[in-house]
Amino acid sequence: MAADSDPESEVFEITDFTTASEWERFISRLEELLNDWKLIGSRVGKPLEKGEITSSSWEENTQEINFADFKFSITHHCLKQESAENGSREEAEEDVCPLALQDLLCMNNDFPPRAHCLVRWFGVREFVVISPGTNCEAVVSESKCNLLLSSVSIALANTGCLVPLFVQIQQKWRKMYAGECQGPGVRTDFEMVHLRKAPGQYTHLSGLLDIFKNKMSCPLTPLPPVSISIRFTFVLQDWQQCSWPQQPPDFDALLAGEVGGVEFGKLPFGACEDPISELHLATTWPNLTEGIVVDNDVYSDLDPLQAPHWSVRVRKADNPQCLLGEFLMEFFKLCCRKESTEEILGRNPVEEEGKENSDITQALSKLTEPAAVPIHKLSVSSMVHSARKRMRRHRRAEESPLNNHVLNSILLYLFPDAALDKTDLSDVKSTQHSPGGKTESEDYHLYNQLKSAPSDSLTYRLALCVCMVNFHHGGVRAVAHLWQEFVLEMPVCCSLRLACGAPDLRCCLLHQKLQVKLLTLTHDHDSTSMNRACTVLLITVFVCVPQEPAPMTEDLLEEQSEVLAKLGTSAEGAHLRARMQSACLLSDMESFKAANPGCCLEDFVRWYSPRDYVEEEVVDEAGQTVIRGDLSTRMKIPGNMWVEAWETAKATPARRQKRLFDDTKEAEKVLHYLALQKPSDLTLHLMPCVLHAALLKIKEEEASEDIASVRKALQQVTAHASKLLRHPNPDFKKLEDLILQMSAVEAVIARARSLKAKFGIAGGEREEDADELERFVSCLLEEPEVSVIGAGRGPAGNIIHKLFVSSQRAALLAPMEDEAGRSGGTDDRKAVPDFPPPAGREVLLRTCVPRPAPYSKALPQRLFCVLLRDEFRLAGAFSSDTSFFGADRPAQVKWVAGFRK
Repeated sequence: MAADSDPESEVFEITDFTTASEWERFISRLEELLNDWKLIGSRVGKPLEKGEITSSSWEENTQEINFADFKFSITHHCLKQESAENGSREEAEEDVCPLALQDLLCMNNDFPPRAHCLVRWFGVREFVVISPGTNCEAVVSESKCNLLLSSVSIALANTGCLVPLFVQIQQKWRKMYAGECQGPGVRTDFEMVHLRKAPGQYTHLSGLLDIFKNKMSCPLTPLPPVSISIRFTFVLQDWQQCSWPQQPPDFDALLAGEVGGVEFGKLPFGACEDPISELHLATTWPNLTEGIVVDNDVYSDLDPLQAPHWSVRVRKADNPQCLLGEFLMEFFKLCCRKESTEEILGRNPVEEEGKENSDITQALSKLTEPAAVPIHKLSVSSMVHSARKRMRRHRRAEESPLNNHVLNSILLYLFPDAALDKTDLSDVKSTQHSPGGKTESEDYHLYNQLKSAPSDSLTYRLALCVCMVNFHHGGVRAVAHLWQEFVLEMPVCCSLRLACGAPDLRCCLLHQKLQVKLLTLTHDHDSTSMNRACTVLLITVFVCVPQEPAPMTEDLLEEQSEVLAKLGTSAEGAHLRARMQSACLLSDMESFKAANPGCCLEDFVRWYSPRDYVEEEVVDEAGQTVIRGDLSTRMKIPGNMWVEAWETAKATPARRQKRLFDDTKEAEKVLHYLALQKPSDLTLHLMPCVLHAALLKIKEEEASEDIASVRKALQQVTAHASKLLRHPNPDFKKLEDLILQMSAVEAVIARARSLKAKFGIAGGEREEDADELERFVSCLLEEPEVSVIGAGRGPAGNIIHKLFVSSQRAALLAPMEDEAGRSGGTDDRKAVPDFPPPAGREVLLRTCVPRPAPYSKALPQRLFCVLLRDEFRLAGAFSSDTSFFGADRPAQVKWVAGFRK
């Protein structure tokens, strides 16, 4: 009794049914999205033009909403179309028909080559899709599917949205959708069936018509006629009697007959396999009327040759092996190698140890025994010659990655002046520096953008040789061997392939180093050319020829700028910085004093820096106007470096001064720098030159094909390479992407040549229909699907027919037509069909019937059928008049369940 009298026992749970459930929140959020996307009310739109679905662009908006803890992704797809009234809404009209119902009957965009699957199956221009979110399980159970469809129906009814709304069900790979579209007094249900195999009675047109009519359940007799569109797709995989356009190997060349092989100085080009794997021929019979065509399990009127419309698409091979791309990628892989040249080629430790012991044991005898020192032999050439003999003695012939024949050919290609006498040398120089030659072309100056080297330079040739040796003659070991021989050969060869003068900072660093080395070889130490005491008389001042400053490459300039920056901004640092930069100024002052005894600083400034010598007209004591000059203001600042340098400068001719450009020292620096370069460093130095050569090769090959997309891609690749190669240490990932872009362009050119060879227009053959065939091939490269003019009776159609016939004869081991005629037998030839069984069949059925009663409004009905070897799909859109009738949702479930059984 005490427990019953307790006040707490009288408290009971109260359920508030006014609180929104998760389902109601989901519907509310869905309605908000439809309002945010302005999908409420009817949209005014003009009928779709032919091919508009494929040619126009589509707009997509995606949002995510939750149903309890389950995430859904909602996407709005809309064709960008300029309507008659700029997409305004019609709210005054009550009985306006949704645009989706108009699209169901439109025949201008049947079988679009590139579109969303729902657009292909139902022809709609605007729709909304609800699909499970990322990493969410698929909606598989029937109860969940019906719950989502009910949510869609309620949201459409509450908002008045006339845009169809689909729900993705089952696993994503099945592409199963169910949906609904509502309008004033009308509703369209979008339903789908997907099976592995087609039932035997539904593999032909007659069975599909029975499905369509049974599903409509039209109360009228006889039924209105059904409009039929049929499309068969045939696949050609075996290319018979088609010559491969790739160049055959040259068995007399150094590359020993490899496919696509070329001599040194040229990069290979082309695909090692056919870049076109398949040709898909689609034969279409549009807008047929029921009863005109017969297609059942016994007989068919659908002959591909008689189809009024043919269209073709080509399937490209996945990542075809292309020669130029392979060359570039193998060269790029060297950048990741970290071994030095000695580590790659190896040393002979026994001989090295013996050599060191020999030097130690003979040390005392060399100190005690008198010997004449041959001063004339202590030169760079003699040291290099002895080093070459020692290296080749330590390396046995069978250990050399490059045989002597290949190595000598490469060195002769790199240093052609070594095999020329002096007269030939002068002739070559004159031809190289003649104006109006190749150097004036736009492609020649491409090296300025890529920071490469001129295409006729030694650096450019070296890059091509290293790339070729790496691919064909032993990889990194051959590259290390070639680089070692190049460094040994460089000091004694004055190459014709380097421009004289200061290093060109627009080129790569290696090219600048080689230019400095050339300066050391060609530098003249004659005192008459170093300094002439009196060359030109200029207002009582003798002009001298001072020393040339030491040439500096970009790495030395960077080091110098870093050293100067570290001096700071203090007065002492600024003074020290000025003294470091005044070495050349001091030399010029000493040369000027030697040429002009008794001169002053004003004379030197007037000759050396005229802007710092100010002249003005003054009146002298005699009243005459005379011109007097004086130093500028900055030259009169106390502690000016010019004044200090002038006071310390001695009258010394340039020939007696300490050389600003010590050719021996600079040569040793360059040789030391080159000798320390690893193969990976060499690859990075030469990468701009190799990419430069690849771009020139692609341009050369494209010029004979005239492909607009390739020209556009080349501009993009060049701009990308120009930005990337300007950096001293380019990103490896971006370099790899750049090479892949070049490989893709090479594949496009290879596809064009393959198609031209297949259609008989390669090799310059000109026929009556050559222009039409060239346009056809060009469109195949640019567009997803191309219509064949004249279908099977046009020039392209005849070639396609022959390709299929030859493939069929080869597949069934039957003789060709001419061979059968010579043998006198034709029965076997006639027994072999011209085309294989269609790989895919698509049937589109459309009509307008009143549903569900005879007095209902006639509304569009549509069924799209897909029959593949391992797939059977029905996508139906069935409209009903809802003015006096309710919904019949269970009918959809029964239709799908019946096919599952």
